[in-house]
Amino acid sequence: MTPNQLEERIKMVRAMETIAKSINNEEILESWLMCGVADGDITEETTDGELYDYVEDDIFKDLMDCFMKCMKNAYRDGGLYCGGITGGTRE
Repeated sequence: MTPNQLEERIKMVRAMETIAKSINNEEILESWLMCGVADGDITEETTDGELYDYVEDDIFKDLMDCFMKCMKNAYRDGGLYCGGITGGTRE
C-alpha cells in the first residue's frame, strides 16, 4: 500500500466512524459498533498509527461493507441525526 493510499484509508475510517455515530437508530448503531469500529476505539486523540489495523486490505473492505449496510439500514429505519435535524429516511 502506498503512503497516499494509507492516508486516504485512515481519512475514510475516521469519516465512517463520525457518520456512523450520527445514526438515528440505536440497533443499527450497535451493529456498527460490533462489526465496524468498537465504541471508544476512535477518539479525537487517536493517532493515525493506532488506525493501521483498520486499513489493511481485507479488514478495510469488511469495514466499508459494514458501513454501507449500516447506511442502507439507517436510510430505511431512522436516518442520520445531527444538530436537531434528521435526514435520510424513507417516508
